[in-house]
Formats: sequence, C-alpha cells, structure tokens
Amino acid sequence: MRFSFLLVSVASILLLSSPVKAARLQSWYFDPVQNQLDITTDSGVQPKAFLINNPTRLVIDLPGTTNLDDNTVRKTLGSAVREIRLGQVDSQTTRLVVELAPGYTVSPEKLLIQGDSSSHWIVKFSSIERAALNDSQVKVIDTKSEEEQIPVQIRNISTFAGVVPLGKELLQLNSQLKTLIARYSFLSPGIFFLDLDTGNYLDFNGEKIFPAASTIKFPILVALFEEVDAGRIKLNETLVLRRDLKAEAAGSGVLQYKPVGTRLSVLDTATKMITISDNTATNMIIDRLGGKAKLNQRFRSWGLQNTVIRNLLGDFKGTNTTSPKDLVRLSALITNNKLLSDRSRSQALGIMRRVENRRLLPAGLGKGAVIAHKTGTLGVLLGDAGIIELPSGKRYLAGILVKRPFGDTRARVFISQVSKLVYGYLDQPRVTSSLSQ
Repeated sequence: MRFSFLLVSVASILLLSSPVKAARLQSWYFDPVQNQLDITTDSGVQPKAFLINNPTRLVIDLPGTTNLDDNTVRKTLGSAVREIRLGQVDSQTTRLVVELAPGYTVSPEKLLIQGDSSSHWIVKFSSIERAALNDSQVKVIDTKSEEEQIPVQIRNISTFAGVVPLGKELLQLNSQLKTLIARYSFLSPGIFFLDLDTGNYLDFNGEKIFPAASTIKFPILVALFEEVDAGRIKLNETLVLRRDLKAEAAGSGVLQYKPVGTRLSVLDTATKMITISDNTATNMIIDRLGGKAKLNQRFRSWGLQNTVIRNLLGDFKGTNTTSPKDLVRLSALITNNKLLSDRSRSQALGIMRRVENRRLLPAGLGKGAVIAHKTGTLGVLLGDAGIIELPSGKRYLAGILVKRPFGDTRARVFISQVSKLVYGYLDQPRVTSSLSQ
C-alpha cells in the first residue's frame, strides 16, 4: 500500500497552524462497535481533518504533536473499517488515517469530531454506508478527483466528558500552581481540577498517563455498582477467597492474611477494596466482574482511554494505568447521573467518603468540607481523586497523580498543598465569573 498521503507539499504544511506548546500523542483507540475513535494528547491541540475518496480515508492531523513512535503504525480492524494508520507528516505533525473497507464510504456531514477538552478528541462515524457506485463506475473516476481533500468540520469544545459545560482555564490559580511545582522540581505531577458550578478548570499534564496504583479501584467500584443496577450482581451475594486471588503480602489490606475459602459478601468486599485499599478484595471484585478485559472495555465505553488494568493487585511494577483527567471524567459522569442509579451512586460515594487515608487531598480541605475519593500509593507514585463538597454546597472534582523518588514523603506534602491551594481559591466568594480568568 502506498503512503504518498503522508507526503504533503510545503503549501499544505503552511496551512497547519501549530499550537502554543508542543504536545505528544498519549493514546488512541477505535471502538468498532460504536464506530468511534478516541485520541488523547498530553496537552492541548487543534486537529484538522479531511476526507479522500477511492478508497474512502478520513485523515486527521494533529499540528504541533509528536507521535508515540517514530515508525508508521498500522492496525487492521476488518468489517467496515479496513485499517487505521498512524505516522508523522513532519517532525511537528502527527497524522492518523482511517481507511474504510472497499465498497464503504462516509459523507462529511455524517462525521462528528469534537473534544471534551483540548487534549481529548472524539471522532464519531454516525453512518458508514455502502458506496453507491458499481465497479465499472469506480474504474473511470478521474485520479485527480480521487485525491481531492474534502474538509471535515471540527466542532467547538463545549462540554467536559459530554456532561459538564466547559468554562475557562483558571489562569490565576494556574500561575500559583506553577510556582508551587517549581519548589518541588524533583516531582513529576499530573493535575486536573474542575469546578462543577462554572466549568472552569485547572490543568497541568492532566491527560498524562501514570501508573494507577490503587486509584484503579475507583472505576472498578463504579463498574460493580453498574452491575448491581443491571441486576446481574447482588450486594448480599457471597464471594469466596481463592488462592489465585490473594495479593502479595507486601501489599495493602487484611484479606491477604485470611485463609483460602474465607467467605464475604460483595458489599463487604467492595468496602474493604476502597476504605482500606485491600488488594485481595480488589482481585475478588475484578474476578466477579468477569476479569480485566471486560473491565477495560467498560472503561473505554465511559471515555476513559488511559485507564487500563493489565495485572491484578498489587501491581507493584505500575503496569495498570490512568490519568488525572480520566479520574475526573469518571467523577463528572457520576455526579451527572450518567452511570449509576441514585441509590447506587449514594452507596458508592458513601463508601468512598470512608477512605481511611486522609493525608492527601483531604489534608488540604477546610473545616466542614466532605470528600468522596480514592487514593493510590506505590513506591514511585502517590495519587488521589474524588468529589469535594464545600460547606456552601459548591462542588468540584479533583484528580492528581505524582511520580516521585522512591518513597519520598514530600510528594504527600505536595498533594496536600495543591489541595489547599485549590480549596482556598474556590472557597472564596466570587462577585463575577471574570475573576476566575
């Protein structure tokens, strides 16, 4: 297959305006069931897209973005989408090409490209159709018309996670945050906070992929309550501790010391998974939910493209991953009643309010604030994510993951200081929304 489409003229390169800061492609995933492509970068980009016919190809350029790999990557999908290719147009532009299978086509008006933030873009093929032309007609199509680039509209970013109207970046707070980060130059943080009242946000490497540690238990808990809502799992049913699900003794929790055959209810197991971060309990819930692959598929269906379970807990090598924005996306979906019933949401958040580790986000909150959250701890990482409600009733969402020198306790202090900074800012009375700019 020819790759001439990756070679662009000088004139076309000049049309690609670069963003203020360079970005890096973090991940991409195509869901063949929904005909949806998700693209995430570690900082903001403004994509450009066009269609080319015969065969039908959707070309998406990410100006100012470097690739995951210097080489061109191909992924064969079959059915209506034949192949997705990923490569570099030049040193500053990543290109994804979605090629439809022979005989299939899509019109520009049947494509929706929209971001839920400037670093997460969703491409929806609302209708992939059989081409109207027969074989004899295709053969006489002029070559020039085959290579015609048909522009595809990129919609404006309007909502985060499809549910929270997106406001403006909190620039004053961002400046204070960068001053704090400079004092902790030995740490590598990813931070995303979202004010539910205004949609205003604080973003520092929010889409960056980190080891998830025990923050992965947050989406697992939500998946469990989805199954409860569906009637496929009952909270009072019994789970039996098997030998293959016992976590290593170096990990957290008490079930690792219980004998094989110990019996617990689903609710008791899930509560231990969250409140004391029990790794064995987590493995029992993963098993009851059908395993890692089914959970990963569910996470993607929620729009969590960076959240992946690769190994059971404890995952001391940090192979399970997530990002601060993914954790906040999940919180946004929950607070906007998109995943759970009222009863299940209340139960899940009630469990998360009882997390025993109060040294991270909770340590920076004022008196009377309530947080439903989940922490994560590895030798090289600390993290916390959750939903905070101020005494005034104002709510905001938080996600923070910090890579650190092994065991460095200053990362804990850093997280509590970030939490205190954001809480203090959002707790102030605002006369007008312009003060948040």
